[in-house]
Amino acid sequence: MDDPKWLLWARELQAIAQTGLTFSNDRYDVERYRRLRAIAVAMLAAGSGAPVERISALFDQDLGYPTPKVDVRGAVFRGGRILLVREISDGYWTLPGGWGDVNQSARECVEREIQEESGFQARAVKLAAVWDYRRQRQAASHPYSIYKFFFICELIGGEASPSIETSAVEFFALDKLPQLSLGRVTPEQIGRMYEHWRSPQLMTEFD
Repeated sequence: MDDPKWLLWARELQAIAQTGLTFSNDRYDVERYRRLRAIAVAMLAAGSGAPVERISALFDQDLGYPTPKVDVRGAVFRGGRILLVREISDGYWTLPGGWGDVNQSARECVEREIQEESGFQARAVKLAAVWDYRRQRQAASHPYSIYKFFFICELIGGEASPSIETSAVEFFALDKLPQLSLGRVTPEQIGRMYEHWRSPQLMTEFD
């Protein structure tokens, strides 16, 4: 589904304010940008129902020029089935993955996330897709702009072992997927990963 207009506006206001606070040296402009940021935070809090303090603290962590967040997801196959992990946070299933980490490449991040969340070791062999979270119409709205990197990965070792973030690890056939954590991955995205796994010659997808 499309993000509501208020969310798009609040994101853009926040980005403008953060850019201004990063580069402005004029104290009057700084105060204007702080006010602009406060308005963006109030919009996000009112629209989402989250406390103003939580939203404000979230953006206080961001410094410098605002850029999209990076999320990595790994598609690992065994016997024609795809590896999924069940998130403790919502009880639903997703491809292993998460936010990209500083000082690690996207490949290193996805391989680490797979091992940490599932217990399996895998090697990324193809970047299958780079999708914009909003354009993919995922279920949950998010205060950040997000780029999602999907990798096809080769299973090389390990065994199923849940983590502090996951409660179960299993391989599923495409026609028997469990209830997915739609803010993290959609059935359509998993379907495309199957296509890339079956046809390695397919080009990387992006929107």
